[in-house]
Amino acid sequence: MNQHIEHGNHIMDSFEFESGRFLENVNVEYATSGHPKYDDEGNIINAIVYFPTIKGGHSILSKFHDILYAECPDEYFLIKITSLGSPDSCSPSSTGLKNNFPEYTIKDRVNFKRQFLSEKFGIKKVLGLLGEGTGGFEVYTWACDYPDEMEFIIILNSTYKTYGQRYVMIKTIESMIDSCEDFYTGEYSISVSNLIVAIAKLRFMTFYSEKVFNELSNDEIDVLVDDYVDELLFMDIYDFNSRNKCFFEYDVYDKLSNIKAKALIMGIEDYFAFNTKRDILPLKGVINDLKIITSTDKESFYSEYDYTEIGLEIVSFLKQF
Repeated sequence: MNQHIEHGNHIMDSFEFESGRFLENVNVEYATSGHPKYDDEGNIINAIVYFPTIKGGHSILSKFHDILYAECPDEYFLIKITSLGSPDSCSPSSTGLKNNFPEYTIKDRVNFKRQFLSEKFGIKKVLGLLGEGTGGFEVYTWACDYPDEMEFIIILNSTYKTYGQRYVMIKTIESMIDSCEDFYTGEYSISVSNLIVAIAKLRFMTFYSEKVFNELSNDEIDVLVDDYVDELLFMDIYDFNSRNKCFFEYDVYDKLSNIKAKALIMGIEDYFAFNTKRDILPLKGVINDLKIITSTDKESFYSEYDYTEIGLEIVSFLKQF
């Protein structure tokens, strides 16, 4: 049996932000893998919502659906929804609003997806949520604010609040954007392109483990930097700026005890972006039904794109449901 994958777009009549602002004719891009299963009342009971990183090429779980399908063919209905603020859904660039696009929060991003699921599939409760990196911010927020709407959460290399090194990086990127005069004119100039390259190089530092950095030569690092910059070169600066701003106030630590779902939290111990000791181990005793898996030897994640071990850990966890 071939894996069933569909891509599509859905237009929501309107969407209300936490700020009270509205947008009309709101586009949502989505993709599904697998087939839905229904209970006696016609509700979909096997939906898993996937929250990826900003760019798939540097995502540990970018091809997770292949592993899931190979191990559990047609057991789950995997739904990937492009977030509010991202260009293929409703964003500053896709609407043409640029700097006039409403400021949004992580909870706005969650509500955007909840409204889509309700309108498109009639889903009020999902089987689970699976998030990686900044996608994990949405998973934590959803599980804390709407704890009865899922059976499980799985989060990889993420955190429950903006603080420390990540906060400094967000502030630095804000200063870089503020220093570019053309950003405020709405012009896509050479200086804006140079700004994007500089931001990409700054962000590159967070996508590898300390061990990988230390074992690479400078020439090898240059190649990786160039590849990463190429991947982000067509990032729209207005989309990125609104996304950067929404991370400032992200903090659900005091609400983590609200989580009712079974939780699998995974991390790489020397990963720069999200630190296991700071971001994962403190969750013990805070989230009730929690399993933590940490890894120390994951260089292949970055050089060979072999994510089988993590994928199989997730599949093993899923087989409880």
